[in-house]
Amino acid sequence: MASRIEILNDGGFRSDGRRQYELRDITIDLSQQGHADGSAIITHGLTQVLVSVFGPREAKQRRETIHDRANINVEVNIAAFSTGERRKRSRGDKRISELASTIKSTFEPVILTSIYPRSQIDIFVQVLQQDGGLLQACINCTTLALANAGIPLLDFVCAITGGVHSTSPVLDLTTLEENDIPHVTVAMMPRTGKVTLVTMETRLHADRFEEIFRLAIDAGKVIHKEMKSAVRHRTDALVTAMGSGSRFAVSGEMAEEQMKDY
Repeated sequence: MASRIEILNDGGFRSDGRRQYELRDITIDLSQQGHADGSAIITHGLTQVLVSVFGPREAKQRRETIHDRANINVEVNIAAFSTGERRKRSRGDKRISELASTIKSTFEPVILTSIYPRSQIDIFVQVLQQDGGLLQACINCTTLALANAGIPLLDFVCAITGGVHSTSPVLDLTTLEENDIPHVTVAMMPRTGKVTLVTMETRLHADRFEEIFRLAIDAGKVIHKEMKSAVRHRTDALVTAMGSGSRFAVSGEMAEEQMKDY
């Protein structure tokens, strides 16, 4: 079937001027948002997501309490102005529920929940703008917000979407590309090399899947460098703001040592 749009032109460029494996520009803002214990804003191209983390704190309802670990609660809200479809999505919307469930299942094995028994960690995801790669942006932003909140993680979680046009793999898809070609989202932990999520809503040939999977792992390592750099700069800025006393200097050294683990 012929493509409705030109995914790759004769020069090997995509509709936004990128080549096959090029990622969109990434910007990260770790400045404090509201009363959250940790927050982050990330943009992948024109897709922008805000994540706020509260906790660990006492569970609001007894039935949500787990005696030997923290309960992870994820809520997603997609702003009506974030997309051209102008459709208001309620909290019970199937797509929003699936997105929240995927984020929760991705991070439950990564957050050291056993440290905080009988408590709750709330993750609120606000989609501000979307142009493809929504799940990857939500996952990457959640990692940053959790780190900013001081929640201990086994590793960063870095996600990327990839697809195949004809026989050509492409990374970090826009909405036009996602609507037109088979694609998959992969989330990986760069330090251990483990994969925490593979989700695919369209059919993809097994041979093509293996190729795009390997490319996604490499792309995740690139995104990890951007995320790690942003967290390091945030930590340095906080230590500097605290002052140059010996107590704060020790805190800075400890933060630096923790970053080496990632």
